[in-house]
Amino acid sequence: MNKKPLSESNNLFYLLCGMLLLTSELWKQITLTFLSNDGTYIWWYFPFQLCSIPMYVCLIIPFIKNTVLRSVLIVFLMDYGLLGGFFAFFDTSGMHYSYFPLTVHSYLWHILLILIGLHAGRDYRYEKKQNYFMQATSLYLACCMIATIFNLAFYPYGDINMFYISPHYHMQQKVFRTIALYCGDLAGSLIYILSTIFGAWGINQLWIMWIKKGTGDF
Repeated sequence: MNKKPLSESNNLFYLLCGMLLLTSELWKQITLTFLSNDGTYIWWYFPFQLCSIPMYVCLIIPFIKNTVLRSVLIVFLMDYGLLGGFFAFFDTSGMHYSYFPLTVHSYLWHILLILIGLHAGRDYRYEKKQNYFMQATSLYLACCMIATIFNLAFYPYGDINMFYISPHYHMQQKVFRTIALYCGDLAGSLIYILSTIFGAWGINQLWIMWIKKGTGDF
């Protein structure tokens, strides 16, 4: 297979998806600020949740020349990005807004995350790359650290809870909020992070099974 055209086609796919996500996110931020909050920015919707990271990753991938880094980002999309898009539909309470077009945007956003994750897995299969799950997990943990910094730095300016691990709020995610009631919010947040890693690992193992079945190696 001629990999150059495939690589160029994938670059275009990621770039277009990234631009679509970015454009729609800008619309969302403007709408929430000026239509819903009289021109005051709502830090709660700052775009740095797990389901926001694929937007940045898609915009970066086409310009990455280092093959290892590119592979790590693709594994992140096919494991963590797919997990975020898929499991958002298990608790859709945070996807509903009083302004209906924002609700539509939220649903379409997560559907696109699923499509991007599936494409990334297909991309990975044909490239027969090494499994970079641990490196993708390091990226996820780095994002958790950045989210914590945002939660602490921007809290004085308004409510903010990136990655749902802010120390200023009780755990809000289903199941984990019950765990937090018994173990405390810090333990609940740590269990939530570990469960996310475990969920992404499970998706990664499914990808490995599919790749081995189709190509005989990984």
